[in-house]
Amino acid sequence: MRMAYAPYRLQFIDPAGTSRGIMRDKLTCFIKIYDENDPEHFGIGEAGIFEGLSREAGAGYELKLLETLANIALGKSTDLTDFPSIQFGLEQAILDYSNGCKGVCFPSPFTQGTGHININGLVWMGRLDEMLRRMEAKIQEGFHCVKIKIGAIDFNDELSLLRRVRERFGPEDIELRVDANGAFSIDNVFPALKALAPFRLHSIEQPIKQGQWEFMRMVCQVSPVPVALDEELIGLNRSGDKREMLEAVSPHYIVLKPSLCGGFSGAKEWIDLAVEKNIGWWVTSALESNVGLSALAQWVATLNPTMAQGLGTGRLFSNNFNAPIALDGPELTFIPEVLPVARAQFASLDWRE
Repeated sequence: MRMAYAPYRLQFIDPAGTSRGIMRDKLTCFIKIYDENDPEHFGIGEAGIFEGLSREAGAGYELKLLETLANIALGKSTDLTDFPSIQFGLEQAILDYSNGCKGVCFPSPFTQGTGHININGLVWMGRLDEMLRRMEAKIQEGFHCVKIKIGAIDFNDELSLLRRVRERFGPEDIELRVDANGAFSIDNVFPALKALAPFRLHSIEQPIKQGQWEFMRMVCQVSPVPVALDEELIGLNRSGDKREMLEAVSPHYIVLKPSLCGGFSGAKEWIDLAVEKNIGWWVTSALESNVGLSALAQWVATLNPTMAQGLGTGRLFSNNFNAPIALDGPELTFIPEVLPVARAQFASLDWRE
């Protein structure tokens, strides 16, 4: 077997605002697995690098890709414990190849075109008027669960947005989630949570920066809004570390990004630990292209999730790829007929082997 990889920079249609700043593009990397005697048939995967968030992004990233490439040619394994996005992309490529090189990693009724995945609508940070327009659009599209990024503009404006929504839609109509990306501090997190409580939110993701386990446990214990951990999971790639954090913090939910949490295998380990400890979970994408998003949706469909997932990011990029996934309002569906067309688009990438 052989491996090749191709860096690719995704371009946002509109700048994406987070509490960490404005994103206009995002680097990703595609991985290809093939038999050297039949290079036209290959499995494809996406290593969704997340600069500024993933600890693996840096000078050693391409060296690890080259090491993996060489080891595959030699029939050897590579330790990818601290390179979760490469693990994620490699798992996809191997599964795709094993299932016939057709873009299907997890065969199921979903990949046969039946069934769907309920997802949340996402409202990115921006000016209050922009966020109001985006919220209106999500509601008109039929979303019953909407996640709002907070922490980058004036907090009173963000409260105003939530107030406007709740004046028209109760929690039985629209489930509201907010994602703070660690925007609050020890000094202001409790007043912020108290101010958010009247809006009857489903949850708040990562209210304070990760790594403060003792204080985060206190936040989870007293918060009037259920707390979901997101960034807190990043970098905890070993079973013992995962268990230690969950026991130390005891959150209400965890939010899983497989490209940041050790691929499908690493994310499933998180789920198993969460279920053991009666902690809720959902899966979200990490700004992958439609390639990674398709594989992610296929995997999530096999988990039979009971709450809205965070997978609908494919429309963000101007230079995305064709994929067999489509959004029908708040439902993510799979269109098998697109699969044969989608394979040809990878030939023009700058493959390194």
